[in-house]
Amino acid sequence: MYLVESKGGAIVCMLVSLLFLGTWPAVMTLLERRGRLPQHTYLDYTLTNLLAAVIIAFTFGQISNTPPNFLSQLSQDNWPSVLFAMAGGVVLSVGNLSTQYAWAFVGLSVVEVITSSITVVIGTTLNYFLDDKINKAGILFPGVGCFLIAVCLGSAVHSSNTADNKAKLNEFSSDYKDAAQGISLSTLKATSEVNSKDLENGSGPANKAKAGTAVFLIELEKRRSIKVFGKSTLIGLSITFFAGVCFSLFSPAFNLATNDQWHTLKKGVPHLTVYTAFFYFSISCFVIAIILNITFLYHPVLNLPKSSLRAYLGDWNGRGWAFLAGFLCGFGNGLQFMGGQAAGYAAADAVQALPLVSTFWGVVLFGEYRKSSRRTYMLLGSMLFMFIAAVAVLMASSGHRK
Repeated sequence: MYLVESKGGAIVCMLVSLLFLGTWPAVMTLLERRGRLPQHTYLDYTLTNLLAAVIIAFTFGQISNTPPNFLSQLSQDNWPSVLFAMAGGVVLSVGNLSTQYAWAFVGLSVVEVITSSITVVIGTTLNYFLDDKINKAGILFPGVGCFLIAVCLGSAVHSSNTADNKAKLNEFSSDYKDAAQGISLSTLKATSEVNSKDLENGSGPANKAKAGTAVFLIELEKRRSIKVFGKSTLIGLSITFFAGVCFSLFSPAFNLATNDQWHTLKKGVPHLTVYTAFFYFSISCFVIAIILNITFLYHPVLNLPKSSLRAYLGDWNGRGWAFLAGFLCGFGNGLQFMGGQAAGYAAADAVQALPLVSTFWGVVLFGEYRKSSRRTYMLLGSMLFMFIAAVAVLMASSGHRK
């Protein structure tokens, strides 16, 4: 198997992982905004997410003669560690599934901020003690503090942006009511259209309402698969905080699987390699996702329309994007674990600064925070500043596993 043996190599793994893990949520959000059912998207995503783990296992896990290799570990008596890895996969799968619904209610940027911050505050603290304190506490915990502040700022950004959107819609209250009844928005479009490439619809140049306007918000609501108008923002925030707790547990579970800090393995049985653990981790992630999403096809939540396996198999609209999201998430998680095995899982949680990437995509692709108030912009800038500080501090705390 291949081992990342240097601090520099671990940091490279973290940075690439940060890019991948910050991009796949944007791809999933893009499909939801185009109107594709989240159950269909997540089933596609799940397939390539597992395939990424298989590719990593049969390449990096078998790349050299350094024992133990991936295939040799499949027959070892290492089930206690396997169960820890699979438990991590379960909570990650549930967390990822939850965020797919939260993005529609709260927005890509704020959901990623809150879930990532909760992950760091809880998960990084657990990893610090599980890793026998190999990270520098005097540097690590100020970074955790930055993420905690970012949770508060992220909630404030959501509150401010929601107030901004309500104000925009109130200005066009009569038109909003007409739109909800399916009446044409031609009058409004005459004053708020722009010729541009419609990224969300996947079409070529088209007349499109300017991002941030009331017309844009109304048209988005009509097009997207998860309807959010008239629903309490507490629904989205509750789902977001639940997802954050799930995310905070998967990395410590994976840490226990690869390092056996609780001494559950029999004497002489080698620890799971990061590649073997990631394989089992992804298997459980896959199984849970398949069970939940097939259930949601026939018993949907949040007033989504019912679907079926036949409808899913015939839905090729956006399937390639969903496959891409699965690869990005799978390789992103694998790189995070490879870096964590070398430099400590607490430091590897620096990839939870992924909202830096997600916010970029949210603003560029989806027009989030366009035409918002100065207060919203100030809060957004402060939130991003805290994340920049946090990722730098957590990476500086990296130690080296002996």
